[in-house]
Amino acid sequence: MTRVITWAGASLLALGAAPAQADELRDAVAAQMPDLTALYRDLHANPELSFQEVETSKKLAARARAMGFEVTEGVGKTGVVAVLRNGEGPVVMLRADMDGLPVVEQTGLPFASKKRAVAQNGTETGVMHACGHDTHMAAWIGTAKLLSERRDQWSGTLVMVLQPAEEIGQGAKAMLDDGLFIRFPKPRYVLAFHDAAVLPAGEIGYTRGFALANVDSVDLVVPGIGGHGAAPQSTRDPVVIAAAIVMRLQTLVSREQNPSDPAVVTVGSFQAGSKHNIIPDEARLQITVRSASDGTRKRLLDGIARVARGEAIAGGMPDDKLPRMTVQEPYTPATYNTPALTDRVVAAFGARFGERVQALPSAMVGEDFSQYYRADKTNVESLIFWVGGVPREQWDKAQRGEITLPSLHSSFWAPDAPAVIATATEAMTAATLDLMAKK
Repeated sequence: MTRVITWAGASLLALGAAPAQADELRDAVAAQMPDLTALYRDLHANPELSFQEVETSKKLAARARAMGFEVTEGVGKTGVVAVLRNGEGPVVMLRADMDGLPVVEQTGLPFASKKRAVAQNGTETGVMHACGHDTHMAAWIGTAKLLSERRDQWSGTLVMVLQPAEEIGQGAKAMLDDGLFIRFPKPRYVLAFHDAAVLPAGEIGYTRGFALANVDSVDLVVPGIGGHGAAPQSTRDPVVIAAAIVMRLQTLVSREQNPSDPAVVTVGSFQAGSKHNIIPDEARLQITVRSASDGTRKRLLDGIARVARGEAIAGGMPDDKLPRMTVQEPYTPATYNTPALTDRVVAAFGARFGERVQALPSAMVGEDFSQYYRADKTNVESLIFWVGGVPREQWDKAQRGEITLPSLHSSFWAPDAPAVIATATEAMTAATLDLMAKK
C-alpha cells in the first residue's frame, strides 16, 4: 500500500515495507520510557542557550559516565564526548544537539520553561526548547543505555556526542576545531535524528543525498547622502536604493536560477531612518540565503554583491560610497546524506518500522550536522533522519483543514515527546547494531 503525505506542499511516497514488528528491543525501549520521559520534562523545563549548555551537559555527562563510557566534557566549549570501546570494528558516532532558543514558551504544558537568559546580542530573553532538542537528548541517553547493555551484540567503538550551539550553526565546527576527530576515535559512520513538525508522531522520514541547505547570513550596508525630506534633489536616498535592491534580488532566483536547483533569497530586515522628514545617510539589509550546492551558493552571493553595486550606481552613488556586504562566518554548509549509508540504514528501518518510514524531499532549512561529513568526505559517511512529532489528533485535524500546525521554532511547538523519544531510541539503537554487528 502507498500513502501520500506532504512536506511544504510537495507530494511524497511512503516506503512500502512489512508491518512493524514487536521484539525484545522495542520492549526494552518501553521499559525505559518512564525515566526518559522524566528526563525530557526536566530538560524541557530547564533549557540553555547556545554555548551556555553548562548544566545540561553536566547532567547528561554524569549519566553517560555511570553507564561505563569514557566521558570528556568541555569539548568545543560545552560539548560532551562519551566513548565506549568494545573490540575490533567500525567507529560509529551518534550526535545529539543540546541548545534551546531565545523564545518565550506558550505551549501551556505543566512543565513549560520559565527560564530567562542573556542572548549573544546582549538581550535578556525567555528560553525554550522550541526545536525539540530536549527529545534528542533524551533519546541519546536511551540509546546509550541500550547499547551499553548489549555489548555482546556489537563490536567496535561507539562515540556519543552532545553538541552545543546548533541553533547558531557553530557547535559542530567548535567541536571539530577542538579536536573531535583527532583527540577521539574518528568515525566511519555519523548518525543523528531531528524531530519533525511535518510528520505524525512516531513516523520516520529520510532524504537520500542532499537533504538540507547551505545557510548564509548576509549584512548589506547601503550608503546614501542624507538631507531634508522636502528637498530630495539635494540627497541620494538610501531608502530608495535599498528598496530597488530588495526588488532586484528577487530575480536572482526567479530569473537566474535553474528551477530544478532550489534556492532562496529572503530579506528579513530593512532598517533606515529615524524621522518622517529626514532622508537618512544609510540603510541596512539583513538577508538569508539558502542553496543546495556550493556552485549555487557562490552564484547567489556574487549576485547579491552585483545587484547592490548596480542599483547604487543607478541611484547616483559615487564609487567610494557603494554598498558594503558582509557574509557571516562560519556559514552552515548543506547537509549530505551519503547514499550507501542511507540505503543501509533505511533498509533496516523498513524491516523494523514498516510503513512508518517515508522518503522526504530536501528542505531549505539548515543543520550544522553537515560539518562532520565535510570534515572528511573521503572516510566519513553521514545520515540525519527525521522523527515525526505532531500528535496524531492534531495531525488528523490539520489534514481535514481544521487547524494549522505550529512549526519548529514556534513558541507553541509541543511534540508528542514520548512517541518521538521511543521511536528515535529504537531507530538509533537498531541502526547502530546493524552497522556494528559482530561478524
